[in-house]
Amino acid sequence: MASSKDADPSLGYLTRKDTEVKLPRPTRVKNKTPAPIQITAEQILREARERQEAEIRPPKQKITDPTELADYRLRKRKEFEDLIRRVRWNVSVWIKYAQWEESQKDFNRARSVWERALEVDYRNHTLWLKYAEVEMKNKFINHARNVWDRAVTLLPRVDQLWYKYIHMEEMLGNVAGARQIFERWMSWQPDQQGWLSYIKFELRYNEVARARGIFERFVECHPKVSAWIRFAKFEMKNGEVERARGVYERAVERLADDEEAEQLFVAFAEFEERCKESERARCIYKFALDHIPKGRAEELYKKFVAFEKQYGDKEGIEDAIVGKRRFQYEDEVRKNPLNYDAWFDYIRLEESVGNKSRIREVYERAIANVPPAEEKRYWQRYIYLWINYALYEELDAGDAERTRDVYRECLKLIPHKKFSFAKIWLLAAQFEIRQLNLQGARHILGNAIGNAPKDKIFKKYIEIELQLGNIDRCRKLYEKYLEWSPENCYAWTKYAELEKSLAETERARAIFELAIAQPALDMPELLWKAYIDFEISEGEYDRTRQLYERLLERTKHLKVWLSYAKFEAPDTDKDVGVADSEEQRKLCIQNARRIFERAVNYFRTSAPELKEERAMLLEEWLNMESKFGELGDVSIVQAKLPKKLKKRRQISSEDGLAGYEEYIDYIFPEETQAPNLKILEAAYRWKKQKLSSGED
Repeated sequence: MASSKDADPSLGYLTRKDTEVKLPRPTRVKNKTPAPIQITAEQILREARERQEAEIRPPKQKITDPTELADYRLRKRKEFEDLIRRVRWNVSVWIKYAQWEESQKDFNRARSVWERALEVDYRNHTLWLKYAEVEMKNKFINHARNVWDRAVTLLPRVDQLWYKYIHMEEMLGNVAGARQIFERWMSWQPDQQGWLSYIKFELRYNEVARARGIFERFVECHPKVSAWIRFAKFEMKNGEVERARGVYERAVERLADDEEAEQLFVAFAEFEERCKESERARCIYKFALDHIPKGRAEELYKKFVAFEKQYGDKEGIEDAIVGKRRFQYEDEVRKNPLNYDAWFDYIRLEESVGNKSRIREVYERAIANVPPAEEKRYWQRYIYLWINYALYEELDAGDAERTRDVYRECLKLIPHKKFSFAKIWLLAAQFEIRQLNLQGARHILGNAIGNAPKDKIFKKYIEIELQLGNIDRCRKLYEKYLEWSPENCYAWTKYAELEKSLAETERARAIFELAIAQPALDMPELLWKAYIDFEISEGEYDRTRQLYERLLERTKHLKVWLSYAKFEAPDTDKDVGVADSEEQRKLCIQNARRIFERAVNYFRTSAPELKEERAMLLEEWLNMESKFGELGDVSIVQAKLPKKLKKRRQISSEDGLAGYEEYIDYIFPEETQAPNLKILEAAYRWKKQKLSSGED
């Protein structure tokens, strides 16, 4: 007995020791070698079977006289009553008890048991079914009717009870009674299957008028598409075509907006198709396609296409196919209205059909989906919707006013303060030019320059005015262009070219001077080249040399030296008007050599790290000397040429050393002498050190 001190209330006043689960101690196998005689599983099972004790069965009891029978019944009833007293809620015990009383042919007692069971749980419809089956099996018809009547009164929502009750009356030939039961059931408004069972019952006895009346009540109780379709099929089966059509028409009036309306329209169209009324069927399909949302009309489109292929002409078939594709595009743009590619495909489809009102409607719906963010990348696809719309109105529809309105609305919509599209401005201006409205085009391009100046707009505007011969306007535009973008070398060059084409040499030179004086330029090398080419074309070689010298003050790039040298060299450029006499050729060669010498000295003294550029310069000089022929002297350059050496160097990365790479190094003649002197000095120091150590 556990002491009260060690007891735990949570364990029912037992100690922890009492609640411990003691596992058997694992046995140690001493000998793991296999036994000499192996026993199979079959042998083990056979031995177990042989050692089983014989099953004890109660002896069979034979009742020979009424006394024993009464005693058996009393004992059996006592067992059932005791069992019921213990598990009164168990329905199966009650059923077994009642069935046993039935087997003893004591029907009054059996009924008593059934009634007692129903008092316990009358909601259990199995009890009612078993009770009524017992009465029917033993041909107590009135008793069975009584049971069924009470069952359907208490449990009117259990369809099985009604079916069984009606089936019994029908088997007995009591059609009127069965109909009465059906009417009682229908007052409870059961599901569709109950109504259909009533209709089938009436049709079994050829009561078509009654069945029609039930159908009317059925569609009122269950106003669903499937119910109306069944009603129409019933009329069609009985050969009542007009009645069937009337049913479909009433259904369409009531259920045109229903979610399952697609099935109704398909059934109605197929009905008309069977009646050889193809025009009626086509009208139904078109009405349905106009009223049903595109997302629910997939099956309807398939049926319509199949119908048109069977009954329609070429135009009708094409319309049906277009309708199906239209449905697909509608579905895509409904899922994602900002999918502009889907809108383009949809518009292309409508344009192939050629219905102007529908095309305009799709365009308007498409351009209504403005990108949510004011960032150019989101607008790049969207803006082409407007462009295509304007081109359609101009080229296909031929409506100039609508085209002008499209361009105007598009330009209003674009946020020009953040970004703009030069293409739209130019297309609008070109449209006005095509309409011979030059003032309107100038107004649009002027607004473009004021609101969203861009290179393309300036170039196109200048090109238009130049074609019209308005030089003063071109000059004003170039001035505005350069005010907006003073670093734009292209604009400076083109402005100077314009003045040159007009033989305004001084104006062109002044423009070039202004251009090179700008503090920042986007491509200064092109500007200087254009200026130099301009002076060469004018034959101003002294000015050209001055330009080269000014350029060398700014930059001493390899290309500048080479260009300067080629300019001075004879017969290197068609534009250089150097005379062919021997003395003049020698003078030109000397000038070129002088520039090469200056370049080599610069790279040797001021930029010794640019070895590759210096080597390239010497190679160009060598090539030029060889081209000079007898007047050239290749030995001057060969003495300066470097030696090429392959070397390796380490490549470093973020993680450390990544390996080695090979590169070409150039050793120039003046560099080869220095290492030799260093070697001699090192040898002298070594000799001196050796002598001093010998004296010690």
